[in-house]
Amino acid sequence: MVGLSDKALWECLSQVSDPEIPAISIVDLGIVRSVRPCADGGCEIVITPTYSGCPAMHVIEENIRQVLQAGGMENIQVHTQLSPAWTTDWITEAGKEKLRAFGIAPPAQRAMRTSGTIDISALSVIDDVEIACPQCGSIKTRLISQFGSTACKALYRCGDCLEPFDYFKPH
Repeated sequence: MVGLSDKALWECLSQVSDPEIPAISIVDLGIVRSVRPCADGGCEIVITPTYSGCPAMHVIEENIRQVLQAGGMENIQVHTQLSPAWTTDWITEAGKEKLRAFGIAPPAQRAMRTSGTIDISALSVIDDVEIACPQCGSIKTRLISQFGSTACKALYRCGDCLEPFDYFKPH
């Protein structure tokens, strides 16, 4: 049995939207870590959640199975890999643009990785980073709350258009 090619698998997976942010695919979000066609015509997909307790992972796995089955794939194995932990650095440039178009400011900097002792201050939003409003592009924005609609986002308000917006914190 001949399955889908590596390229065709990635194309199918790019149709699977993140359940919490439907404007972005799980590929653009960086959740899909690897894709491997198997000799029996099936495939193995490795995904990493945006955080280890993400309640959407079951939905994402089911959506992966549905889109691949619609593409003719039968033997689909989906594995969740927690290490290395997901980072906002894995969001593609196209994904960042999709977030912005959806009204979420993408991370304004790369995530900081440390070894050994963790500097707790590095885990919060850094005040000297300019966060552009995804609505009007202004950098006259200010932090309202360290937590937005989810724990991985902060809530900001634009000083020009006055709209509140989520900012995807780098992590």
